[in-house]
Amino acid sequence: MNQKIFSWLIIVGLVLTWGSSFILIKRGLEYFSALEVGALRVVITFICLLPFALMALPKIKKTDLMWLGISGVVGSLIPAFLFALAQTGIDSATAGLLNSLTPLFTLIIGYLLFGLATGAKNILGVLVGLAGAIGLMTVSGGNSFSFNFKYSFLVIIATICYAINVNLIKAKLKHISSLHITSLTFLIAGSIAGVILFGFTPIIDDLSTHPEAWKGVFFVAILAVVGTAAAMIAFNYLIKISSPIFASSVTYLIPLVAMVWGFSDGEYFSLWHLVWTLMIIGGVILVNTKRRRKTKPPKALPLVDNILKRNVL
Repeated sequence: MNQKIFSWLIIVGLVLTWGSSFILIKRGLEYFSALEVGALRVVITFICLLPFALMALPKIKKTDLMWLGISGVVGSLIPAFLFALAQTGIDSATAGLLNSLTPLFTLIIGYLLFGLATGAKNILGVLVGLAGAIGLMTVSGGNSFSFNFKYSFLVIIATICYAINVNLIKAKLKHISSLHITSLTFLIAGSIAGVILFGFTPIIDDLSTHPEAWKGVFFVAILAVVGTAAAMIAFNYLIKISSPIFASSVTYLIPLVAMVWGFSDGEYFSLWHLVWTLMIIGGVILVNTKRRRKTKPPKALPLVDNILKRNVL
């Protein structure tokens, strides 16, 4: 199959999966605290991927393990807690819409920290898609649309974490298979999350004294297995076969799925939804346009590399 077509098929699958994840987080929060939902999500993913991680671990170099650790914490652990906490103050649709800021940060961080080249059309695509996302924020959800800056800012921090992680995988971990990247990042992130879950939350007491809490585990388990483990393997593979900006542009389309859930439940819809949606799709197409000219990468990263090599090797 043509690689470009396959990339788009992965995008569609991720959009459908991640577009539904915000509802699952919301359902989990009906039974657990934000800290429990975030930790439980990462721990269940860790358990699912543990066999693959144990098989991959002996083959990984020390320097790669360091980057995998950073990727696990920045790309999985921190965002899991941030999104759960954010959705205690904003609705799931708002969280999904704000998630579409990821490509913008991916473009900026990719150039400034990782020296990844970009072109004028790619930049235009990010801006067009971002404009479409902002437009959707102004019309989505009718009266139910809520915007709380304090909680919304948590989602923005999470998108910055995602942007760092996308560029990190492309720049430092491209030679490792997507399955190994995902399983090893969650080996590290899951170990930390396990300590938090069983050491700093009442999860055992909740499950033993409140039978209904197992329903919450069911929702978080779906989120972890399908929306995190399987989706992250596909996403990490997408990063390797495409550009970081194109891979992160999946976040522009995720809100569309969230809105479909809302529309099917009788929420507000207008012609402007279609206009902003078409703008987002146009932006994604521009983001995926091949670059003809390359910008000069900054010299900051080699300096960071040298410092890290001296300390690690």
